[in-house]
Parts: sequence; C-alpha cells; structure tokens
Amino acid sequence: MSLVELRIENLRCIESAALEFSSDLNVIAGENGAGKTSILEAVFLLGRGRSFRTRITERLIRHGQAALTLFGRTDGAPPIAAGIEVSREGTRARINGANADSLLDLTAVLPVQAIDPDVHKLIEQGPERRRRWLDWLVFHVEPNFAQHWTRYQRALKQRNAALRAGSRDVSAWEPALIEAGDAISGYRQRSLDSLKPYFKKLLGAFAGIEIEIGFSAGWSADRTLTEALHANLDKDRERGITQSGPHRADVVVRSQGRTARETLSRGQQKLTAVAMIVSQLQLLRAEFGIRATLLLDDPGAELDAKNVSRLFEELSSLECQMIATSLAPETALFQAPNATFHVEQGRVIRL
Repeated sequence: MSLVELRIENLRCIESAALEFSSDLNVIAGENGAGKTSILEAVFLLGRGRSFRTRITERLIRHGQAALTLFGRTDGAPPIAAGIEVSREGTRARINGANADSLLDLTAVLPVQAIDPDVHKLIEQGPERRRRWLDWLVFHVEPNFAQHWTRYQRALKQRNAALRAGSRDVSAWEPALIEAGDAISGYRQRSLDSLKPYFKKLLGAFAGIEIEIGFSAGWSADRTLTEALHANLDKDRERGITQSGPHRADVVVRSQGRTARETLSRGQQKLTAVAMIVSQLQLLRAEFGIRATLLLDDPGAELDAKNVSRLFEELSSLECQMIATSLAPETALFQAPNATFHVEQGRVIRL
C-alpha cells in the first residue's frame, strides 16, 4: 500500500500544496527551511495522527490560521481515502468519508515509518519512544492489539482516578487491567522475538555492531502483573498512579552488557536505530505482505555514503515506497527517483 495523492492546507509554512507520489522513490528537494520536512510531517500525520517532530500537533497549524487539513489517497485494493483536520479543539480523522473512531485507525490505512535527524533518540532517550516503535509493529501483526490497548488504557485511567481519590475500591478496575495487560505484553514479546533475526542481520550489514534487544514488560520478571499490582499498592496510593503494567514497558537495547546509550557513539546509535526501523519494514513485507512507506529526512546527514548505499540496497529489495528530502534534486545518494518535487518558500512544484 502506497500514498499516491496528498493535499495539504495550512501546515507550517505550506499554505496549499498537491502532490502525486510514485509508489517507489520520491525526492523532495529544496533549501533548508523551504518546507521539505513539513511535507514528510504531513505524510506521517496522515498515517499516525501525530507528527514525528513535535508532541503538540496544533503547532503544525500555519501561523494565523484556525486549522490545517490533509487529504490522502492510497493505491490499495480498493484505494482508501483519508483526511485529517487539526484545530485548537483537537484532531479529527475521516476514512472513506466516515468519521474514524480513533486516530489509531489511520495506522491501518497508511503504514508509515520515518528516519529523521533525531533517529538516535530511539536509543538515547527513555522508554516512551521505544514503546511507540514496538507498538507500531505489534498493531500490524496482532489483529487484537488495538482492542486490548484501548481496554487497558480505559482501566488504567479509572484505577489512577481511584488512587488519586483515595478510594478503597481500587481493585474493582484490576481484572480488566490485568487481562488486557497480559495480552498486550504477550503480543509485544512475540513481535519482538519475530523481529530479532531481521534486526541482527541488518545491523551486521551496516556496521557489524554487537547489539542485543530484549523486552521488559513493565513489571518485575519474577512476578505476574497481578502480584506486581498488589505488591506496589501502597506506593501507588502514595503517588496516585499505577506504577506497574504495559504503560511502563521498555525495549532494552544493550551492547557489551551495558545499555546502548552508555556504550555507543552517536553514529553507532543512529545506525542501530535505523536498523530497528528498517527491520520492521522487512518483517512486515516478508511475513505479512505489508508494503510500508518510509520517510527519509536528509539521510545523507544521518548516515555516511557507504551506509546510505547499503540502506538503499536493503530497501530496494523490499520495494517499499520512499519519500526522501534532499538539498538538491540530483545527488549521488539516490538512484534515479520516480518522482521529484522542488519546494521553495512553502510552494511545491513537480520537476
């Protein structure tokens, strides 16, 4: 599934733009600050309901405007149309003309991943980024994941409210929390186990770094979730939050027996993070027939020429859609693109 049409209104510096993408390699060229990355943000927003650059989606609205809107169409069988409106009141999505129940529904319409200048933060920062990275894969390979995640979040919210209110009946929310939490943890573990061979092979092709990835469920491995909730109940009451569960999970990335952020250079962190992302695309293509879209924000700034070449070799075998930014439309980093766009002061022209 590829994005073949994108229309943008009032996103950052882009007042209005319409793009028709190839299902293969697309290059968006222009000077720094021209709006190249904003186009990638629009694609990501259409597939995820959020940006990869900011957690506050309303910051994407063009200055002086009340809202931004996006429309996209895929080449699936049948094609799917999706739209998003972001205003000060929130974000709304429509799929094939009907209101989406959740922004999570967009993930099934357009599977999209991004490699951007902050890719190393997948290694360097805390668990939240790595949970999102893993859950994107789990969503696509475990059909019941979204249902259990929604149920878990509802029970977690209720239990936390009961803790903050000092209620003695906190346990009323635990059966739903535990059932959904155990299911989520199992989905995550299985998905990560399936990914490991792809990750190991790809990382070896890039740099030969020895990396181990493991899974921490969000509670002590020597206890069940039920036992962890009961053991930590007094501390949960003190803090007014539930401290054990899938919302505290992490993907543990280690090198030489220590956390990767302690042992790897910035360049090695980038390579490791790129391998984590691309290995997901490989697994989805090989085992589930899912053809994702990969956004590459100035990859030459993130990887050296040798590793960029290796990256494109791996991606060529996947036949995935790529949308990449570049300062110049013609560069040795890319093979001949199928579609090239030039961006200048927020205006987009196809070359």
